[in-house]
Amino acid sequence: MVKNQNGERRFLWLTIGIICGMCLTYFWPHEPAFAVATDRDGDRFAITTVPTRNGNAEGVFVLDFLTGRLQGAVLNSRTGKFTHAYFRNLAADFGVDPTAKPHYVIIPGDVNLPAQGRAQFAEGGLYVGEMSSGMVICYAFSFVFNNAPGAPQQLIPIDRFQFRQAQ
Repeated sequence: MVKNQNGERRFLWLTIGIICGMCLTYFWPHEPAFAVATDRDGDRFAITTVPTRNGNAEGVFVLDFLTGRLQGAVLNSRTGKFTHAYFRNLAADFGVDPTAKPHYVIIPGDVNLPAQGRAQFAEGGLYVGEMSSGMVICYAFSFVFNNAPGAPQQLIPIDRFQFRQAQ
């Protein structure tokens, strides 16, 4: 009889635990998970994704290490076409010697900049570092969700900082 009571108590506590866990997960605040990705091919190029605005589109950017050119586009989720294009000459921004071999790194990040005039910025931005200049520059891009393809726009350097002395 004692053995049967212990089994009933365990079942009761298990049931109470499951019910409490279900109640807790129901009332716990839900947050969507957003992911960005970055990959690179040795010393040739890197590719990364950047959220645009309200999760309705995502930009993809490719940094060509050989030319120092950063190019990107946003895939429109309604049309399935790339409708926004962006570019920037990073070699000029970092003052890289054309005969030298630059060493770039790139990662996306949340910038959430306020609108400036008619320009509404995407939620995400790009942080690019270059070893020989010892500098990191943050780039943003304007983005308004529409179906019509637009003319390519330059990425906008927001700010920079020196993390080491230039070589």
